[in-house]
Amino acid sequence: MNSPLTPPDTPTGSSWEELVTVALLGTERRTPSGTAPGREAPGALLDAAAVQTVRRRAGLRPGRAAARPETAAAADARPALPRSAARRLAMLLADRPGTGSGGRRGTAPDLMELLPQWLALANQRGFAAPPELLPALLDAARGRTDLRPAALTFAGPRALWLARLNPDWRFALRATPGGGATLPGTEEPERARQLWQEGLFAERVALLAAIRAHDPAAARELLATTWATERAEDRLMFLDSLRTGLCAADEPFLEQALADRSRNVRATAAELLSALPGSALAGRMADRAGSCVSVDHTGGTPTIAVEAPHACDAGMERDGVVAKAPAGRGERSWWLGQLVEATPLSTWSRRLGGRTPEEIVALPVADDWQGELHAAWCRAAVRQRDPSWSKALLGSPSAPEAGGPGAVSLAERAKLLSTLGSAERAEWVAGFIAVHGLSEAFQLLGVCAVPWAGALGRAVVDALNIARDAGSYPWSFSGVMGLAERCLDPSEAGRLDALTAIPDEPENASPGAGGYWAESFQRLVGTLRLRAAMRLELDGAPPAVGRVGSFSGAG
Repeated sequence: MNSPLTPPDTPTGSSWEELVTVALLGTERRTPSGTAPGREAPGALLDAAAVQTVRRRAGLRPGRAAARPETAAAADARPALPRSAARRLAMLLADRPGTGSGGRRGTAPDLMELLPQWLALANQRGFAAPPELLPALLDAARGRTDLRPAALTFAGPRALWLARLNPDWRFALRATPGGGATLPGTEEPERARQLWQEGLFAERVALLAAIRAHDPAAARELLATTWATERAEDRLMFLDSLRTGLCAADEPFLEQALADRSRNVRATAAELLSALPGSALAGRMADRAGSCVSVDHTGGTPTIAVEAPHACDAGMERDGVVAKAPAGRGERSWWLGQLVEATPLSTWSRRLGGRTPEEIVALPVADDWQGELHAAWCRAAVRQRDPSWSKALLGSPSAPEAGGPGAVSLAERAKLLSTLGSAERAEWVAGFIAVHGLSEAFQLLGVCAVPWAGALGRAVVDALNIARDAGSYPWSFSGVMGLAERCLDPSEAGRLDALTAIPDEPENASPGAGGYWAESFQRLVGTLRLRAAMRLELDGAPPAVGRVGSFSGAG
């Protein structure tokens, strides 16, 4: 008997699987049961599918209610968010990335891109997350791994309670040391030793990291108790934890690890020892590298002479030198680079006539060894966090070759910049942009502290304005514009108002470029004012009416 919802002549006897099969094959080749072929067959198929859909939905039995959790969520003692800040968080979490195919973004701020900054500000102020927003916050963190550390810090203990109830949020347990359980500290040696010997691997990693952060010696001694029986991949992970608080007292343990059965463990031990300038390994590497590099005074100008190793002996391999060169690299240059990279940088001033890093880098290098030698010094400066060598290798930001003598790529320059203080980084990148523009500056801007210093922010805006006035293709600067939205100081918004109008386009400008630039600057100004409003809300102050508050509903 047909349902009251069933249209006349609808083949209600057809199963859902049969209807799917008919849809895949097509009604010209097959029709549902009780339906004749012809022009009416497609409509009959859709009618039957509609009826079956209603039946499938209406025929579901209610699921069995889950048992109530045995324990309630832990209380969060942190202060509650100001009401306006809670509303802002709800708005940021409700925003979804656009589904366009790469067209214009318009003038509305990208709220999801502001969520990491909002979370950082909220965590700085020590606020607790509103309980009603925790599911949306965990969903956002599930989809974006970059959000997880800040989101879980803000979510607090209630997020771990929820994660145990919903498999979709289990990442919160994996990302939290011990899965949210309280780890024993150095004041509980027996409990710590028991967990170290009997715990799961993730628990042991979390325990070792927690103890290392507070008592490096205790963590090293705990690791030594089971080192000989650990798997190679576990030894590598545990050894990596010694980077925290690395000191001379770790040297005997690391020297023993140089004889490990695993090549990766040996290489990590050698890397850690080379980061200790006073270690025996650093001294051995300095002796080897020093015999390869010297100053030649026979010509009219002092020149660095290089005699790369002719072989990689067993001692070099034990100290972490990889004997086999990658494809396309010469063996001798490969070995030389590893020796120089692991040599304490203070060695070179003594070895090369008491010269400063700037004077050493300025010396010519014979026989086309300059690129290899300077690249190795770059890696050493980053590994040893030596700002004086980093500045020497970066050189002047206004250099015509758009980089220092030792920085052969933007990635290397960015790494060198990361060893400098935030003010020096901003000053160098601002000078680079003033001379070379924005085309090569994206990676360099990524290592600068947020919000950008005033001089750096002005350099970026001036360069964008110059590109706009020159009629440059606007989409090529979208990445820098996106960085500016997140990193410019919000106080710069007032200075940018003049750039939000549509400019007169030069003859050679890309069609519609002026409108795009105007939209981009309007979005930049709106985003900066929104960021200012976010900060005021988290501080508990009402946003100013008009200039800041007018963007409270953007998105």
